[in-house]
Amino acid sequence: MRSFVYHAQFERGTRQGYVVSFPDLPEAITQGDDIADARSMAEEALGLVLLSYLARGLPLPKPRASGKKLVAVAVAPDVAAKLAVLEAFAAAGISKTELAKRIGKDEKEVRRILDPKHATKLPALTAALRAMGKRLVVGVMEAEAA
Repeated sequence: MRSFVYHAQFERGTRQGYVVSFPDLPEAITQGDDIADARSMAEEALGLVLLSYLARGLPLPKPRASGKKLVAVAVAPDVAAKLAVLEAFAAAGISKTELAKRIGKDEKEVRRILDPKHATKLPALTAALRAMGKRLVVGVMEAEAA
């Protein structure tokens, strides 16, 4: 099962707040006024960076970093579903036309589903995954404190 969770380092800022960085994704750096804000900003930054990898045709880096001072951060559920569809489509080796045929939609809609910048509703994402032999599984885990 694929999850989109990477470890982040939360450090106190020089003046105030917290700076968040991801050792596995050097371009993902953000900050927040307090821990809750920093965690929210980290989730958003992580999602944007991962979507940018796929938009550029790059594979997602494998999460490797771990340690006592690192905190697991997951992307938002809607972003995770979009990432799963984009990865599945890249691996499936099918055309957009073929995916459209499989899900019974117009190719224009499939282009929107596969656009990393376009917000897509969950039913469309799950239908696309199903058409590529995948299924979306939602899980719940304890939140870690930074």
